[in-house]
Amino acid sequence: MADAASRLVSVAEQLLGAPLPVRVRAWDGSQAGPPGAPVIVVRNRRALRRMLFKPGELGMARAWVAGDLDIEGDLYTALGAMAGLLWEHDDEGGGRSLADTVRDPAARAAVRDLIRLVGPPLPPAPPREEVRRRRHLHTRRTDKRAISHHYDVGNDFYSLVLGPSMVYSCAYWEDGGSLETAQRDKLELVCRKLGLKPGQRLLDVGCGWGSMAVHAAREHGVSVVGVTLSQEQAAFARKRVADEGLTDRVEIRVQDYRDVRDGPYDAISSIGMAEHVGAERYLEYARDLHGLLRPGGRLLNHQIARRPQQDETAYEVDAFIDSYVFPDGELAPLGTTVTLLERAGFEVRDVESLREHYARTLRAWVTNLEGDWARATRLAGFGRARVWRLYMAASALAFERNQIGVNQVLAVRTPETGTSGLPARTRTWNA
Repeated sequence: MADAASRLVSVAEQLLGAPLPVRVRAWDGSQAGPPGAPVIVVRNRRALRRMLFKPGELGMARAWVAGDLDIEGDLYTALGAMAGLLWEHDDEGGGRSLADTVRDPAARAAVRDLIRLVGPPLPPAPPREEVRRRRHLHTRRTDKRAISHHYDVGNDFYSLVLGPSMVYSCAYWEDGGSLETAQRDKLELVCRKLGLKPGQRLLDVGCGWGSMAVHAAREHGVSVVGVTLSQEQAAFARKRVADEGLTDRVEIRVQDYRDVRDGPYDAISSIGMAEHVGAERYLEYARDLHGLLRPGGRLLNHQIARRPQQDETAYEVDAFIDSYVFPDGELAPLGTTVTLLERAGFEVRDVESLREHYARTLRAWVTNLEGDWARATRLAGFGRARVWRLYMAASALAFERNQIGVNQVLAVRTPETGTSGLPARTRTWNA
């Protein structure tokens, strides 16, 4: 009988209808696959049971998080080789669709061979880090629970990954600059786009650990209200505000943005928060922020975007991200976001893509995580640290390959007079 690795490669290629672009090392020490290719380590039969009961991305994610499946060598190279199998289904006949696999008798025979190889096919319990997938309601209660799952991992863990800036969104890079400098430059870019001046009021929606609030108050002399649903973020941000001596100008609240009632504000920043709003509630979100601004006030909406689909009704949230990273998070195409902001009454004045900047930021975060891996696993747990490593590395590749992007949309609550208050040549903030 063939060794386990050879059988696995044979079955995989039969199911995929294409050569396997990675090498496999199985639990019995055997190896098979193209020499020199990235090595996927299948540590035990349980990894295969997970993939049998949840074929595709989620099954592999469960095996990865549990440590049943691993990668030997460079993570990005391996993920890049596997991307075509999991996330980049070929529409030109280069691979096999799931429907084709189900209809093919040879493929069904390959599945039976795999079942014989792994033994009694009892479904292993999902790793405890997995959130049960559900309908995306985006109520105040479910949003708070989703935010807690992602952000209440521990401030020490996030400090290890993000570095001293504690900014959890893409940086704004200059060649040769550090992550810390790039994050400061991004915050300053947002402030310049908003045209902040001493004495103005800024609402920072989804304020995180307070980086934007502190920077805007310290560098531009504005009064800031920051809102977050995370208790841990709020505690960290409040201490940071106190340490900076800014308690007279910065207030951090544990509050849903829908419950903010003390407008009007001169400006609103929403950085990496709108992805949590959901498609069904996005127009409500835009209208709420529009109502909180004074006439002439500006909104800077910094948001990840996906590529549009031919049939938008077929869009499904990524199974791994939804189950392990951002429960209830949803991405929309840039055009949809701009349209909904305009429907809410905003005048969209500027759109800037920072796609490549986010790829570089994610790689810097992965470097931080891998550089202190033992401490990361102590702080967050083995499974959660593996979740973060996989999602950040895969996301970096997705940004680099233009599968997703990130955009800063500057919008104004332009008054009836039509006076936007913006200079005729707005891009002077990039000078």
